[in-house]
Amino acid sequence: MQRVVGEHGRIDLLFNNAGIGMGGEVAELTLAHWDRVIDVNLQGVVHGVAAAYPVMIRQGSGHIVNTASLAGLIPSPMLTPYAATKHGVVGLSTSLRGEAARHGVRVSVVCPGIIATPIWEKGNPDDLGDTPSLRAGLEAAKSTLLRRAYRPESHAGDVLADVARNRPLIVATSHARTAWRLYRLAPRLLADCGSTMVRRVLGG
Repeated sequence: MQRVVGEHGRIDLLFNNAGIGMGGEVAELTLAHWDRVIDVNLQGVVHGVAAAYPVMIRQGSGHIVNTASLAGLIPSPMLTPYAATKHGVVGLSTSLRGEAARHGVRVSVVCPGIIATPIWEKGNPDDLGDTPSLRAGLEAAKSTLLRRAYRPESHAGDVLADVARNRPLIVATSHARTAWRLYRLAPRLLADCGSTMVRRVLGG
C-alpha cells in the first residue's frame, strides 16, 4: 500500500480477493482447518482494510471491494468453515460501509455464485488434506452445479459495473440471486434442500 501511494499518490480501489476453499463435514475437520480458513478468508480481508482504509480516509475518497461468496448469504452445508468466514466478510463490509460514508469512502461486498475458477479443483490446502466427505461433495458438484459455472471474465465485468454504481451488495450470477431471494422468502425450504443434498451425497 505504501509503495502504491508513493508511486501514484493515492489508492482509489482496493479489491480484497484473497480466499481459499475449505469443506467437508465439520465432524471430520480439525482446528487447523478452521484456523487456516479464518486466517486467509477473514483475517486477509481485515488486513487489507487495515492497510488501505486509513489512506482513503486521509484522501477523502476511495472504494473498498471485499470478495465474499453466495455462501456468505445462504446456508452452505459441507462448506461450513468457508461459509462462516464469508458471512464474516459480508458483516464486516456492510457494517464498515455505514462508518466509511462520512469519510467519503465507499465499501461494497461481492457475493459470487458458481464461477469457473480453480478453487473447485483444489479442495482443502495440501498440508491439511481433503476429507472423504469433501471429495464426495466436489465430485457431485462437478456433475451438477459446475455445469452452470459463469466465466470469470464475464463476472469481472459485472462486478466492475456494480462497483461503479456503488452497490453495497453485489450478488452474481442470476442463479445466485435466485437462491438468495429464495432463502430470504423461505429460509426453512432452502435449509431443508441443503439437508437433502447432504443425504444424497453422503447417504444416511
